Amino acid sequence: MYPGIYAQKLADRPAFIMASSGETVTYAELEARSNRLAHLLRAQGLQRLGHYAVFMENNSRYVEACVAGERSGLYYTCINGYLQADELAYILNNSESKLLVTSIDKLPVARQALAECPGVALCLVVGGGAAVEGTVGAARVTDYASAIAAHPATPIADEALGTSMLYSSGTTGRPKGILRPLPENPPSEPIALFHFLAKLWQCEEGMRYLSPAPLYHSAPLANVSLVIRYGGTVVIMEHFDPLHYLELVEQHQITHSQLVPTMFSRMLKLPEADRKRHDLSSLKIAVHAAAPCPAQVKEAMIGWWGPIIHEYYGATEAMGFTACNTPEWLAHRGTVGRVLMGDIHILDDQMQPVAKGQTGEIWFKTANPFEYYQDPERTAQTRSADGTMTTVGDMGYLDDDGFLYLTDRSTFMIISGGVNIYPQECENLLITHPKVADAAVFGVPNADLGEEVKAVVQPVAGQAHTPELAAELIAFCRAHLAHLKCPRSIDFSHELPRLPTGKLYKRKLRDAYWAGHGSRIV
Repeated sequence: MYPGIYAQKLADRPAFIMASSGETVTYAELEARSNRLAHLLRAQGLQRLGHYAVFMENNSRYVEACVAGERSGLYYTCINGYLQADELAYILNNSESKLLVTSIDKLPVARQALAECPGVALCLVVGGGAAVEGTVGAARVTDYASAIAAHPATPIADEALGTSMLYSSGTTGRPKGILRPLPENPPSEPIALFHFLAKLWQCEEGMRYLSPAPLYHSAPLANVSLVIRYGGTVVIMEHFDPLHYLELVEQHQITHSQLVPTMFSRMLKLPEADRKRHDLSSLKIAVHAAAPCPAQVKEAMIGWWGPIIHEYYGATEAMGFTACNTPEWLAHRGTVGRVLMGDIHILDDQMQPVAKGQTGEIWFKTANPFEYYQDPERTAQTRSADGTMTTVGDMGYLDDDGFLYLTDRSTFMIISGGVNIYPQECENLLITHPKVADAAVFGVPNADLGEEVKAVVQPVAGQAHTPELAAELIAFCRAHLAHLKCPRSIDFSHELPRLPTGKLYKRKLRDAYWAGHGSRIV
């Protein structure tokens, strides 16, 4: 997101525009604001390789909150804005964040979390004003704008390239910080990954990009950074709405956008008159990822928007990358593309290669190392014994032309509306309810979201299997977890299938719900 030369060359060009409010931040303003925050971060003692966090909704200060870290050699952690206080506190503590940027809307949750975060010394509140001044735990709470206004608008003396450290959950259900090494480069130096993506998706100065998703996700964050580094303008939606999305494409003459399949599905369900009313001819590239796209949805989008749909597959860990354009997908229906980054291997349980067309676990030999922050055990689980390959547990196969197809997830991760959900955390919570003897949580088909969260519960002896109990358990989950992690529905069983070792045989339960689907990823 570093403005670079464009802060002078295109000082008055909008770096980004907030879709609903119309608030515009120019390249010159982004440069000045991010410099002020960078000075504040240094004043707080945050030196190269230090950590801070951002916890808020999409707003006009989000981008600068990240740019400041990108130009200061820091790791910044963008946190899901829908998390509950205990979930937020865990990430703040685990990431060793010394400072938190939040908003007035998220402050109530942030205050609860900060009481459990002795390492956070300062909390900056966007839109806070004087009323937020105070102390919570070890943190001083103060207004964001007033705090950065006290610092210079010029660059810090020791600028260095920083990056995000985003969180992905592991099999224990606790989030894992994905730490990548920081090169000792100035922030103005070209980034090889961005050069690769810019060539792939025809990014150029003056492009207009529509960002419809929350910026705490890795892909939206990376794409906004890419566009700004190439002198484009980003239109940031505060919340996705299918009709508003189409209106924005026409209004701003959008050339590029990235979406998730759920967004495609919701736009396709609009009345035909609404879909045809807007001129979308400015769109050159529409990228989708984050979740597998049902073939019928993708075909309908290609029929509507034309051969501009691009797809890619790559985990937040950035260990490998596949991609395909529209003609390639039509010739290899269901693929997520050919490998463009990393060296792919499909292996069986014995780490032996499988034949073309046969499903196995997806491994990459990669030049992009990563580790799970403060979790060497989980890091080791993602690597081969010789340390040369990594996996996130996805299953798939290659066809004769080298195109990759996804078929399952060995980790039982759920992807609902493009959001990764790890069910172990919800299972662990359900088992604490006094009326629950055992529980399993997994993804089941949902035509709109791709998958939705389902729980199968074994009640304690003597407890009736009633709709009232299901409603009670769902409410219990929602009181303790972000709603997206909670089951939409609950079924009951007299006994859940467990192996003699005590391991839950979850696949046996889940497969019944996926009967009739060719792929367990929809």
